[in-house]
Amino acid sequence: MAQKAYITPNVLKWARESARMPIEIAASKVNISADRLKKWEEGSDQPTIKQAQTLAKVYKRPFALFFLPEIPKDFQPLQDFRSKGSKELTTSSIFIIREIQLKQSWISEVYQENNEKLLPFVGRFSIKDNPVVVANDILNVLSINPSNYISDNPIREWIDAAESKGIFISRTSFIHSRLKLDSDELQGFAIADKFAPFIFINSDDWNAPQLFTLVHELAHIWIAETGISNEIEPDIKSKTKFHPVELFCNEVAACALIPEHIIKSFNPNIFENAKEVFKSAKSLGISSFAFLVRAFNSGLISQSEYKKLRIGAEQEFKNFLLREADKKANQQKKEKRGGPNYFLLQLNRNSRLFTQTVLDSFRGGNIEPTIASNLLNVKVNKFQQLEAQIAK
Repeated sequence: MAQKAYITPNVLKWARESARMPIEIAASKVNISADRLKKWEEGSDQPTIKQAQTLAKVYKRPFALFFLPEIPKDFQPLQDFRSKGSKELTTSSIFIIREIQLKQSWISEVYQENNEKLLPFVGRFSIKDNPVVVANDILNVLSINPSNYISDNPIREWIDAAESKGIFISRTSFIHSRLKLDSDELQGFAIADKFAPFIFINSDDWNAPQLFTLVHELAHIWIAETGISNEIEPDIKSKTKFHPVELFCNEVAACALIPEHIIKSFNPNIFENAKEVFKSAKSLGISSFAFLVRAFNSGLISQSEYKKLRIGAEQEFKNFLLREADKKANQQKKEKRGGPNYFLLQLNRNSRLFTQTVLDSFRGGNIEPTIASNLLNVKVNKFQQLEAQIAK
């Protein structure tokens, strides 16, 4: 007879509810009825050790946690800066937020114990400041020049620049193959810590919206406003449904990615043709929509011109997506032969800076192998392959 796990019932229930998982779905993971799981959560029955271990994996909690005498103190929910009417965060969003909070908490404690210096740009401004001034400070600190990217992949340049200044950048679009992140629900979030600020970007989109999200979240760091965001890319529609912090960070992102002197340097004739708008926006690594909003706010086009060009830009965007779909299909064919690069996926998800920091601590004997493995979600005997990916 299988050995019972004498877990704490209310802790088991808390673990499920904090994962935002309906009891029916959780029960199906261990092939039992919802009524049976309810009995475990009430204490009138107990799971086997194997069943409890399975639930620990499903809820992404340590197995030992189920045996605590009372509900443990969990990470505090991040402030919700999302637009009014946004749907409740689902399991995948809860899991990625918790994962990044764990990583950020660990690295911040390490830096504090090592007496690392506070990062001076975290909280340097507030929403009472001029967005242009904040944008210019971000550009200066990161040594970014939007008119002179050195490659055709601006988001990579921004990430490298941010991580070189001690800002950890994580990007992924899934928890695992059956639990993906919805960009309509969560596009990004920032943890504005003075020792180890962390930014997460949902990569379930093409690079231009991701870049705008990244710079938007950098603005959160610069005004020390920790929280989650969605519907980040700007529009000229009613702004009443947006939080003031989000409006400010959007303005900062627009000013940083498309400084006024740059957008005014374009030939005015480009605003006669949606294709030219798309090409001009692409040269800056941004979307046509962000480009048009910036042009409107800078007085380069009227509202009627904006509306007309936006319709054309939407068609150009659809054409672009079709081309991207073809590229993706070809890429997937290649991946079916060789499979996606697991180590590159984990490197982006963990952040390159975080990965290197953990590996350095492990190599220096400062952390246990199991801790390093859990932080990076990579087995210790695969660390060499992960390190090889960093160098590429």
